[in-house]
Amino acid sequence: MNSILIIIFISLAIATVLNLILKKLSVSHIIGYIMTGTIISTLFDFNLETNLEALNLIAEFGIVFLMFTIGLEMSVSKLKKMKEILFLNGFLQVGLSAAIIFLISHFMFHIDISSSLIIALAFSLSSTAIVLTYLKQSKDIYTPYGEKSTAILIFQDLAVIPILLLISFLSNDTLSLSQVVFNTFLGALIVIVFMFTIGKKIVNGLLQFSSQAKLEELFLGSVLSIVIGASLLAHEMGFTYSLGAFIAGMIIAETSYHVKVESDIASYKDLLLGAFFFYVGTKIDILFLMSNLHYVLLIFLGVMLIKALIVYLIIKRKANKSDSIKASLALCQIGEFSFAVFALASSQNLLSEELSKFLILVTVLSMIITPFIVNNIYKLASYFVVEFFESDKITPISAKNHIIICGFSTLGRIIANSLEEKKIQFVIISDDLRHVLLARKRGYMAYFGHLDKLPVLESLKADEARSIIITLNNISKKRLICEAVLAFDANANLVVKIDTIDERKELKDLNIKTFVHAQQEVAHLLVEKSIQ
Repeated sequence: MNSILIIIFISLAIATVLNLILKKLSVSHIIGYIMTGTIISTLFDFNLETNLEALNLIAEFGIVFLMFTIGLEMSVSKLKKMKEILFLNGFLQVGLSAAIIFLISHFMFHIDISSSLIIALAFSLSSTAIVLTYLKQSKDIYTPYGEKSTAILIFQDLAVIPILLLISFLSNDTLSLSQVVFNTFLGALIVIVFMFTIGKKIVNGLLQFSSQAKLEELFLGSVLSIVIGASLLAHEMGFTYSLGAFIAGMIIAETSYHVKVESDIASYKDLLLGAFFFYVGTKIDILFLMSNLHYVLLIFLGVMLIKALIVYLIIKRKANKSDSIKASLALCQIGEFSFAVFALASSQNLLSEELSKFLILVTVLSMIITPFIVNNIYKLASYFVVEFFESDKITPISAKNHIIICGFSTLGRIIANSLEEKKIQFVIISDDLRHVLLARKRGYMAYFGHLDKLPVLESLKADEARSIIITLNNISKKRLICEAVLAFDANANLVVKIDTIDERKELKDLNIKTFVHAQQEVAHLLVEKSIQ
């Protein structure tokens, strides 16, 4: 390689162009990063390089920051509530998947016991990086299937530690199994006790000090110090970097700073995850893939089918068919930590170089297909079960002279309560699944979808509604919805909440019957109450 700067420049240029094209085709940007890695690997002979440790380390910290943000969502109290779906479901998924894949690998493909065990354990893991990124972006992490999928993914990430230790034991004749277990337990105890005692005080002190200083860069520096410091501590004790970051996130989740920390760290996490998927792309050997494509596809499909069936049966014990199918689709792929397992096993001569290369290709292929699955998870689930929460797929309602409430945040909830008290029929439409689930829990008629789509307007009978109340804050969404409603029914009685005079000016060209200025209405009420 003549210059690392040339490689960085070409990589950024290719990734930008590819992702612009893929975005127009509604394809995940993850594919763009993987394709970029493959192209750059082929151009600069990365597959012939023996040392890509720097890129590997950068890529690994993409997972570190992702696990940190997961920790922010998983406080100790929340983990206690999730203990059954986390530990029981997670153990069943990893254990059953590994057992079945081991039997097939050893008895059908005649691979030796050690290699079969490594393959089985690696293939039992799913992709935290891809699935959790989607669940967080789509807000599906708050749905029943998202919560169950997240719990299993967290258990899998924790399971990586004993898997890597097992590989070290298989390649080490000097230590007994009891010594390995004892060293692991002692190391884990030291990390957890330190992080939740002295570490907790250090974290709180740093965040409090940097917050009081009112310097954004100082606060961000404190957060980065906490994440990297916790990761290094875990790694020094023989665990993965991501375990330390996850524990650090859990500690911060107990403080009042967790929302700000998550927003500040988001762009860095996304950038490093892009580096991780680029690194995944460099693992693809095009010539080897083409010559073994039929075998790669066969193993890839077989593993995904086995894992999907196991996850479905585990979740179905205490959940409905819809959530079970979506969870099985979300977790059927092979995950990024499999690369670490195969790399370590190969370096310890537990896997042959050719077998390791084949297994990596199977893993990469499953990760490439995963964004297409998770982005269309509701559509795919609808082929097996009537999917209530598939976006914009709403069974036509039998209502007339009703009110449509668009949005179910605080204002939408107050409106719904008032209409219910007045015994006025209404229906709620929202593009936030958390709000839809909450509304349904309260007994309201609520649907997941976008009011600017014609099928939704038809299904909700917008042309027969008494009025349509728009409670959203985003002016672009307001305009889009109002234009769609008026195109569907020019005489629709639109009641739109606005926050500023400028918003009214932006919407004045539309035939909106009523504007409600939030600030003015609050001001009137405050004046009335003050002079009573």
